[in-house]
This record gives sequence, structure tokens and C-alpha cells, in this order.
Amino acid sequence: MSEGEPILSIRNLGVHYGGITAVREVSFDIWPGEIVTLIGSNGAGKSSILKAVSGLVPCTGEIRFLGRDLKGLAADRIVGAGIAHVPEGRGIFGNLTVLENLALATWQRCDAKEVQADRERVFDLFPILRARGRQEAGTLSGGEQQMLAMGRALMTRGRLMLLDEPSMGLSPVLVREIFKILREINQAGTTLLLVEQNAHMALRIASRAYVLETGSITFAGSSAELLGNPKVRAAYLGT
Repeated sequence: MSEGEPILSIRNLGVHYGGITAVREVSFDIWPGEIVTLIGSNGAGKSSILKAVSGLVPCTGEIRFLGRDLKGLAADRIVGAGIAHVPEGRGIFGNLTVLENLALATWQRCDAKEVQADRERVFDLFPILRARGRQEAGTLSGGEQQMLAMGRALMTRGRLMLLDEPSMGLSPVLVREIFKILREINQAGTTLLLVEQNAHMALRIASRAYVLETGSITFAGSSAELLGNPKVRAAYLGT
């Protein structure tokens, strides 16, 4: 994966909340077409990395997307540059319908025919959303809300999708379905950076992984390497 230009390059990233350091001197690259996962305990800094990439929190260091410096860009401009973020807790608008939530993600786009085609693609991936189109998003089940959050991210037509705990609160059956769809989204050309407490599932679909502890990367390698690492297995896989 070292040939060509990374889609995302992070160097010496730091995130601080007052006197608390959430991320310290983190560096890594992601290449187009990859699924890369960040695993670690709560408070390890995983979500803060995603928020820094999306322009949601101030940070130090360097973040480059397809060679473009993202530091200082507003969050909406980062979305426009091609990065979609599915936040922890989904972040949907509960008082708006499914269709309205999807439409909100396209406000920067001027290609009406392509928007319609992307909406059909979302409905093909998540057929339940087609049936729930005029239903208020707040009345959806947890799994349906997660599907809507992912569908809304797809409507931005971003080349990189950041996902923060997509399996949180879902049943095992829905978790398997969500991860199956993530693989399909990736195979269709979207690069994924995944933060996930379910390390087993994350490592099953990821090509590479980084383990974070107290804001720093402590292990890095292929998913197979991390699955075979005794320390990683003991700390995060329960084996």
C-alpha cells in the first residue's frame, strides 16, 4: 500500500481539551481503497482523531487529504473536499424525515441527476430506508438510524468515510449486516477509516489497524498481525 499518494496523511497530530491531552504525536497514512481501523479502550483518543480530521476540534500537527492541507479549514469545506463523517451517536435530525436527512447532505452539490442516482444507491444498500422515506428519523430503530447516518454520508459522495462506533447499541444480527454493507461500500470505491469497540468485527474487514492507548499509537500492522498479537488479543479481543 506504499505506492502512490496516500488519500489521508497525518503527522504529529495532537488534540488537547484544556489541560488534557487526548491525542499525542500520532502519525499514520491511509491509501485509497483501504479499510483502516483504530482500536483501543474508551478515552484512548480514537474519536478525537476523527474529529480533528473533520475539522470539529482544534489540533496541532499536519493533516493532508489527497495532498491538500486541511488544517484551518471549516468542517463544511472539509466535507466539500471529499471527507464524510458518520459520528458516534449517529447525529441525525430526528424531527426531519429520512428523505429530508438525505437531502441535507447534498446542499453543496449541483448535480441533480447524480444526487438522484446516489439516493437510489443508498436505497439499494438500505432497502428499509426506502420504505421509511417519509417517516421522521427520530422514530426509526437504532439500526435504521445507523443506516440513515451511513446513507447520509454516502450522499456527500466523499472519497473517504470516517465512521465512529457504527455498531454501538445494535444487536449482533444488525452488527453483522452493518459490517457487510461497510465492505460493500468499500468495494464500490470509498476508503474507510473506522473507529470501533468491536475489535473482532473491525479487524475482520480492515486491511490494517492501529491500536491507541492514552492518545498514542502502541501497535500497528495488518489486521492478521494484530489478531495474532498476544498483547492485543488479551487487551482487546478477550482471548
